[in-house]
Amino acid sequence: MDKFDVLVIGSGSAACSAALRAAKGDLKVLVIEKTEWLGGTSAMSGAGVWVPANHVAAAAGVADSQEDALTYLRHVSPEGWADKEDALWSAFVRAAPDMLRFLSGNTPLDFRLINEPDPFAEAPGGKLYGRMVSPGPLSRRILGRFAARLRRSTLPHSFTYQEVVDLDLYHHPIRAGLKLWPKLLWRWLTNSGGQGTALMSGLIKGCLDAGVTFQVEARAVTLLQDPDSRITGAEVESDGQRTKILARRGVVIATGGFEWDAEMRMRHFPGAFDRIGSPRSNEGDGQKLAASVGAQLDRMDQANIYPCLPTRYQGQKHGLPMTFQAEPHSIVVNRGGKRFVSENDFNIGEAIDARGTDGSPVNLPCYLIGDHRFLKTSLPFRWYASYERDWVKKADTIGGLAAKLGLPAVALEETIARWNDLCAKGRDTDFRRGENGWEDYKAHGPENRLKPIDKPPYVGMTINRSILGTKGGARTNERAQVLRTDGSIIPGLYAAGLAMANPVGTRAVGAGTTLGPNLTWGFIAAETILQQNR
Repeated sequence: MDKFDVLVIGSGSAACSAALRAAKGDLKVLVIEKTEWLGGTSAMSGAGVWVPANHVAAAAGVADSQEDALTYLRHVSPEGWADKEDALWSAFVRAAPDMLRFLSGNTPLDFRLINEPDPFAEAPGGKLYGRMVSPGPLSRRILGRFAARLRRSTLPHSFTYQEVVDLDLYHHPIRAGLKLWPKLLWRWLTNSGGQGTALMSGLIKGCLDAGVTFQVEARAVTLLQDPDSRITGAEVESDGQRTKILARRGVVIATGGFEWDAEMRMRHFPGAFDRIGSPRSNEGDGQKLAASVGAQLDRMDQANIYPCLPTRYQGQKHGLPMTFQAEPHSIVVNRGGKRFVSENDFNIGEAIDARGTDGSPVNLPCYLIGDHRFLKTSLPFRWYASYERDWVKKADTIGGLAAKLGLPAVALEETIARWNDLCAKGRDTDFRRGENGWEDYKAHGPENRLKPIDKPPYVGMTINRSILGTKGGARTNERAQVLRTDGSIIPGLYAAGLAMANPVGTRAVGAGTTLGPNLTWGFIAAETILQQNR
């Protein structure tokens, strides 16, 4: 029987943030990962991290405050969420700046400001600049024997987040490569990467330096409890053997989402579905473990939803998150052939996933419709579309395309006529495409906002719900302690990241409001263990 102070289940950003903070508090920490790869979904990510009132922005003279951040969260989150989440929002905005400063001081991570606005920058407390950070590149070699164990990504991690933004890599990959070729060559020679590779290299290195033990190919199958129902560890399966691991101070569940469990996904996300962009190991282990000891599961219908292109990962079909739905000469329509959202809306995933009062989707299936000029805007789009050769449909008429997609022809023809009329007038009065701070930033110039669909052949393809990570799980209090259905605390059990009932759900309040809160809730869990659980 192995004995530790803290057992962390999972190895992504929330897990490593918790492990590092606990280890720096002089606790003996074990991180277990059920696959052979460390880093979880975070290692595959773009590593945009949303942290309001952070020290990097302050050093650059950017004004922000925790009060502004809380005001922003309260104004832009879904109606009614404050009843459950306000205490957690408050805890997040208090802890997030401390978390980022702690990581900067205890890891090789060099966080840099990203020139991206809040998606609702015009809302009270919103900001056009200063809340998005991402790490500079790091070499995997700093991980020593774990260097080859870091999970790889479908994204081009040779580039940093800011380089992807500045060079518009999606539209101009060759130009971007030529401009940065000396840096890219050096990164290749030194086994370095940006984005999620840098984030998780830095986090894992910090953990290793602090004495954290990592064990791969070890899956938690049961939580252990004492006679007082306190969680005291877990039974772990590795190499066909089961071992009990005791955790004197607590267990942190940070296992990610449940999107790869088909039954759970279909139950909580009914309707048309396209792709998943996370590791296949996200099968709801943490949610199931928490439920097995009486935890309340909540926000199970929430997820990081964003359009994904088809790709391959580790030899199997996979999704690549990419903003391809807001190209000139194209629109997005629902199953009735009608537009329902601005194509540049950062939260287009929420609109695609919109539910009726009975919980069923109101827009799915959804489609992207354009003319042949859409296909000329991006070489990467054509490359990735080739992974599913029957995905893109073509026709010489709108009616013919509607027939191939199963859409009502008259409605689609009316919608495109309406769109073309808006393009001629120069303003999208229906959904204001390209008009707010975020959409203006993402449109890459006024000339790309409104372009007609009037040059055959016409193209269409599904743009249904794609999931980068579900956001439902164990309900926690503001200290990351897991709660029972009656609201009482399950002593010794904590949850963070996508394994908790995430207080920032499908509606993202920033481009980095998966990783920012994930890192923060891991940090909060460890802080609670250090301060309250002696």
